[in-house]
Amino acid sequence: MLAHVRIDLTVNGERREGVLRGGESLLTFLRDTLELPGSKNACEQGECGSCSVLLDGTLVCSCLVLAAQAEGHDVVTVEGLARDGALHPVQQAFVDAGAVQCGFCTPGLVVAVVDLLERMPHPSDDQIREALSGNLCRCTGYAKIFDAVRLAAGRA
Repeated sequence: MLAHVRIDLTVNGERREGVLRGGESLLTFLRDTLELPGSKNACEQGECGSCSVLLDGTLVCSCLVLAAQAEGHDVVTVEGLARDGALHPVQQAFVDAGAVQCGFCTPGLVVAVVDLLERMPHPSDDQIREALSGNLCRCTGYAKIFDAVRLAAGRA
């Protein structure tokens, strides 16, 4: 029988708690327990970036982090980027640049771009390419995504 473990953490600026079932991933905990569906479950191997979140300010694939490891830590999901009913500038840039297609990869890409622009406010194309190399999009050739990154950087 798997033990149930209670955890406390901060998610999107709000203290949250829940009960874990066995070796549950942070992704599963966010989606199923906390009902935050923005982070997507695709590869479950850390290869696609669809589940990217910020854990204490560090970009991680939430499918590779055990939820228990987030105990006492700060998690920011794509849902936590918007403020006061307004989209985060990166989210708005994705909309304005037409970088959202099916939308499955978009949350992870947006979180990765937020991380990139925090570290490098005006990245080169090579720096954008490197920062987004862990995020796969099956719908596009990434041109609109690059446009969105440039747009968000220009607005900062």
